[in-house]
Amino acid sequence: MSAPEASRASRRGRVAALCAALCAALFAVLAALVAARHGSPYPLDGSLHRWSVRHRPAVAVTLARGVTATGTGPVPYLCAATAGLIAGWGRDTRGRLLSAAGALGFLLLAQGLRYAVLYGVARPRPPVAERVTHASGFSFPSGHTATSALVAGLLAWAVWRAASPTAARLWWALFACWAVTVGLTRVYLGVHWPTDVLGGWLYALTWLTAALAVEAWLGRGRAAAAGPSASRTTPPGA
Repeated sequence: MSAPEASRASRRGRVAALCAALCAALFAVLAALVAARHGSPYPLDGSLHRWSVRHRPAVAVTLARGVTATGTGPVPYLCAATAGLIAGWGRDTRGRLLSAAGALGFLLLAQGLRYAVLYGVARPRPPVAERVTHASGFSFPSGHTATSALVAGLLAWAVWRAASPTAARLWWALFACWAVTVGLTRVYLGVHWPTDVLGGWLYALTWLTAALAVEAWLGRGRAAAAGPSASRTTPPGA
């Protein structure tokens, strides 16, 4: 890594760290506001929930159920492992497997701490009679929302490492649309309040931006340890 590249990596790391701190602060404030009302919905929660209940044609509900199903179960974990394999492309088999394990480990760690928040806040879900899909447990933050956003971030990281910039930007847009849509279906199907979904997005963004900061700093540290000769011996694009 040349000096200009190291400088750019350092700037990326600082920006990512600031974004992570901001997202974490916003998430903490939102969690405190939710807990302060003992889980009772805010006026915006109630109005958006009522709109969803009144606008549910059968076709839209079926589509929403199909999309929301991709935010849980084996799909996100298979996608995380795939992201790791893609990011490790060009390495040997051991390197690719380690990359896949790292992506899975990241997702599992984030999920484990999300459950701690979930049970700590203990927010009730919307009324059962107004739901049109199965849901159990507490409501804040939305698990489907956070999981799909985390996986979308992992997939975006993978294509950033493996694809051309133009192709990567296209894939990023698709991944982002998928994650946003999964979150919106949780409100539409009546199993989460809108602030649960907002909390899921903020939670995922905290983890993803923190991971970007750590990756940038680790890359800078490896380049410094390799010394100035690394920029002469490392082939372009490695």
